[in-house]
Amino acid sequence: MELHDIWFVAIAVLWTGYFFLEGFDFGVGVLTKLLARDRTEKRVLINTIGPVWDGNEVWLLTAGGATFAAFPDWYATLFSGFYLPLLLILLCLIVRGVAFEYRAKRPEENWQRNWEQAIFWTSLIPAFLWGVAFGNIVRGVAIDAEKEYVGTLFDLLNPYALLGGLVTLTLFTFHGAVFTALKTVGDIRLRARRLALALGLVTAVLALGFLGWTQLSRGDASSLVAMVIAVVCLLAALVAVKAGREGWAFAFSGVTIAAAVAMLFLTLFPNVMPSSLNPEWSLTVANSASSPYTLKIMTWCAAIATPLVMLYQGWTYWVFRKRIGTQHIADAAH
Repeated sequence: MELHDIWFVAIAVLWTGYFFLEGFDFGVGVLTKLLARDRTEKRVLINTIGPVWDGNEVWLLTAGGATFAAFPDWYATLFSGFYLPLLLILLCLIVRGVAFEYRAKRPEENWQRNWEQAIFWTSLIPAFLWGVAFGNIVRGVAIDAEKEYVGTLFDLLNPYALLGGLVTLTLFTFHGAVFTALKTVGDIRLRARRLALALGLVTAVLALGFLGWTQLSRGDASSLVAMVIAVVCLLAALVAVKAGREGWAFAFSGVTIAAAVAMLFLTLFPNVMPSSLNPEWSLTVANSASSPYTLKIMTWCAAIATPLVMLYQGWTYWVFRKRIGTQHIADAAH
């Protein structure tokens, strides 16, 4: 296996980690409006992800940086062609971080309500747009012989990509509901479990349609295996939720996300961005990669730094592992 193949796999792993971790905190952000009944319950939801949301975003930064360094042509075409949706995602992530930090800085009800609205919308919009973006990457976009995107914004709003956006939105919200049930106690835990069942059923229908469409149009035997794993684990997560086994449900929903992302990358390889104009103009792992020397240096750096980062992040989750409920929220915390 060549170094550029290894870095394609590494970038797929980074995106998998990002969607697994940021997926549930996007979901929790959406649930602040769907699940929480009052200000105290919103605070409970925000506190479940408060210690970890910023660490989860490190995976996105690393995935973007690795793409820039390992596949500069892929990075250039992707970020120029998808400029507006990616800019909107970036703005949402900025406002979302500010909302988490500033919501409790002042006691006025309007002040806090506005930041809560910001948390909801800046969680929902990226959760949807990431699915649209990856749907277009897999489907193929208008790339010319100069490796430049020559389509328009409206070309990205096609039925396949929009269905992908609905899948990521519902899957992340389901993942967040399972995480909420895992991290809370009392009535909010029971309601999160019931909501997770409803969301899981909707997600299963949408995901089966999207993954089936992907498999029929671009899949092979390996992507079919990944699809089967994703569907089976999603159903297993529903069974675990029904049985009140939130830990198993969270593990299965996480594997569902990992298998779905793996399927998308398997259908891509050896392309990184297929051209819908001419297959010969597609960006591949070979024609868009950096020099072998650059990839070699990156590999050594990643081999040293990655285990340290994962150990630190795992320790963070261990420290903040306990469940919380409304009884843990002081009145003044609003």
